[in-house]
Amino acid sequence: MVVKAGERLPFYVPFPFYLAYAAAVLEREGHQVLLVDAIAEGITEEEFLARAADFRPDAIILETSTPTIAVDLASAKSLKQRTNARIILCGPHVTVEGARILRENKFVDFAAVGEYEFVVRDLVTALASGADASTLKGVLLRKEGVVVDTGRAEPVDINQLPWPARHFLPMLNYRDGNAGLPQPSLQLHASRGCPFRCDFCLWPQVMYNGGKYRVRDPKDVVDEIEFCLKTWGFQSFYFDDDTFDIGRDRIVRLCDEIKARNIRVPWEAMCRADTCDYAMLKAMKDAGLYCLKFGVESGNQETLKRIRKNLDLGKVRQTMRECRELGIKTHLTFTFGLTGETIEDVKKTIDFAIELDPDSVQFSLTTPFPGTDFYKNLDARGLIISTDWSKYDGNATAVFRAENLSPKQLENALAEAKRRWQAHKRFRHRIHQVKGILRLLVPPTQ
Repeated sequence: MVVKAGERLPFYVPFPFYLAYAAAVLEREGHQVLLVDAIAEGITEEEFLARAADFRPDAIILETSTPTIAVDLASAKSLKQRTNARIILCGPHVTVEGARILRENKFVDFAAVGEYEFVVRDLVTALASGADASTLKGVLLRKEGVVVDTGRAEPVDINQLPWPARHFLPMLNYRDGNAGLPQPSLQLHASRGCPFRCDFCLWPQVMYNGGKYRVRDPKDVVDEIEFCLKTWGFQSFYFDDDTFDIGRDRIVRLCDEIKARNIRVPWEAMCRADTCDYAMLKAMKDAGLYCLKFGVESGNQETLKRIRKNLDLGKVRQTMRECRELGIKTHLTFTFGLTGETIEDVKKTIDFAIELDPDSVQFSLTTPFPGTDFYKNLDARGLIISTDWSKYDGNATAVFRAENLSPKQLENALAEAKRRWQAHKRFRHRIHQVKGILRLLVPPTQ
């Protein structure tokens, strides 16, 4: 049994990619599988536990995250009590903290670390046959009362993965996308990994262990899109890749395939602003692109260099101009508390966000997730002020002291950014209203 428990966030219900891939891999191997996403279904805890008990699983796989780990462990304990199944935890938090979690929580039997689709396949197969799981890579387990780490498995060849096991899930309940992307929206991956090395970024450092950037066959990607649109009637699709726009030739081939199938629904992708050019943007727009999401993070060039993002702000401006020219909507993300950031840098970032004038924007507090270089550097200097993991979501509460900014200054910066953005939106709306009135009053010239 493969389950997603955790907690709900309003207006954001992301698709559980890795659990759905793992379920599909297990099904392909002939295992009897049930995949439950309690969040997307909106079921009660009792309904969730009853469904698990009715299935009578031999093993239960749960994905964890840092902000939900307390809830995840409580769910795992309840599932153990109801089913007596072997409990296998996976996900970023367990990849870093797994040994401690196994020592402190006897109801947890195993952890599958890093990219786990094939790890759980091998582990479940070993458990079913009575084989020694300690010979497998990517597993934490107990042996004679001692937690044993078997070492990391190889990065997954994503072209060997089946499509996610969506048939178990309430597919029309998932919500992601920006700038008014029509919902419900299909979420899928065309690649995995990121060749860049931002010091705060969780998945490349922890889950992929620095693994290389991998891409799927564009034809198979569009086969998946076509099948899902016909099966569920999605109004759009969203490439929720780590970095979608690496390699112009591949992107153009993907767009050509979308056009060849006459797929006419809007779509969005998560990109870098300096890895796309006008030709790529034009190809994507011609294939139905609606919006691009760019992680800009800071309006200070030195800060971007310091955090190893190395994003060229001049190129960001250029890409934003080209998107506007082509009619592509944009969503930008910025974060406060980056390595070495000052109050002046914060002001530059807010000013830069307003200058760029995207269709929508997200401001957050930089989250020092365990396992990242950002966390390690702060922890080594005693700057982490809270290990209440439930606060590690970047939404409101600073969990560290920056070198040059207090927690209160960080929280105030976030509030100020949101205030100024809302004021900017109101002003922009009024300008559009005035322009509309002028068009009505002044007839076009012949």
